[in-house]
Amino acid sequence: MSRSPVRATTPIEEEKLVVKNPAKNVAGLKAVTNSFKIGLQETGISKTLKTMRSVNRYDGFDCPGCAWPDPDNHRSGFEFCENGAKAFATEATNSRVAPQFFSKNSVSSLSKQSDMWLDKQGRITQPMFLDTNQDYYTPIQWEDAFNIIADSINLSSPERVALYTSGRCSNEAAFLWGTLARQIGTNNLPDCSNMCHESSGVALSRSIGIGKGTVTLDDFDHADLVIVVGQNPGTNHPRMLSALSSCKRNGGSVLSINPLEEAAMKRFKHPQEIFGMLGRGTQIA
Repeated sequence: MSRSPVRATTPIEEEKLVVKNPAKNVAGLKAVTNSFKIGLQETGISKTLKTMRSVNRYDGFDCPGCAWPDPDNHRSGFEFCENGAKAFATEATNSRVAPQFFSKNSVSSLSKQSDMWLDKQGRITQPMFLDTNQDYYTPIQWEDAFNIIADSINLSSPERVALYTSGRCSNEAAFLWGTLARQIGTNNLPDCSNMCHESSGVALSRSIGIGKGTVTLDDFDHADLVIVVGQNPGTNHPRMLSALSSCKRNGGSVLSINPLEEAAMKRFKHPQEIFGMLGRGTQIA
């Protein structure tokens, strides 16, 4: 069956979008209940507790939610935020997409669904293959899948191969990817960090002599002033609110430059503290 027109980008899901006035505070007990709620929906109670106890731990895995760093020394029992809980619950979901799903849904019809809808369907159970000009994925065996990949990367010269990966993948996945590159005979291993930070790395190297930031999480505890500009911590990386809260408690000030009235900059109710959950919270900016 020939392929119908496919959308280049998936549509934005706006049907359930509700815009309300900014809240007066964020996090607290509500963040805790929401974190467990999404986990129970996606993975069940046992898997939720096991996953939560492993995320951002020394013997666990990195949260895929954002790039906020983990503390070098002491880490709390639950070193993640509500957004992170949603992210790793989605990754660990019990929902599965069997081959029957693809026999009922064409590529062209799937391209009309939102990213959220597609993500909610679950994880595939075996390799799927889309032949040229076809509109439906068909299941194939693992050996066939590996052979197709091998034929694609078996080029005339290893230097023609570039293995692009994510800077947020696990150490184990990165090791396997590097092993594959060595087997092919190339060191062309760019990742998303090259695209995100190449310009800033060059600029920092020329200005301060190092291509990375020199600030650590401990510096927030001792800073007299922290200026937050060009970002929304409460939305994009809520764990930063803990660092900003520590700065305020130690006598520092936080200046937020943002045309958006973000509730997180008003009051932060630390979800890992009794008074944080039940009290008024800390005024951040």
